[in-house]
Amino acid sequence: MRVHADRDTCISSGQCVRSVPDVFDQDEEEGVVFLKTDTPPPGLAEDVRRAAALCPARAITLTEE
Repeated sequence: MRVHADRDTCISSGQCVRSVPDVFDQDEEEGVVFLKTDTPPPGLAEDVRRAAALCPARAITLTEE
């Protein structure tokens, strides 16, 4: 799985960070999402899928590899 977070679309809700803090974080200035890793370990795959589904801006997209 590869994760992409569109920082221009992000509305800083923080749902992704609360869901999977090992993969997502927010910058301190604007609160916009950034990725700690774009290739999360398989054990976090379901949590990352859930985070993408919870994103109100649909700023997180996944590519299954």
